[in-house]
Amino acid sequence: MGVSKTLLGWTVAALVLMALAVPWFIWGSDAVVAGLPVWVWWHVGWLCLTALVFRLFTVRAWGLGIEEVSGDG
Repeated sequence: MGVSKTLLGWTVAALVLMALAVPWFIWGSDAVVAGLPVWVWWHVGWLCLTALVFRLFTVRAWGLGIEEVSGDG
């Protein structure tokens, strides 16, 4: 039994989102945009992206990797 391309794609998407959750590359930055630190804006953007990806997942792939139970019992 092989892994489907769809399952692999959603797994990669989840791993990318997890990797982007902590903005290591802007630690120590004092930059401010519109009165807020850049890292706050990073998290706002990351949360919007995560919400969009989760919405796509619920519409297209909800139940992926879960085997159906047969009607026999």
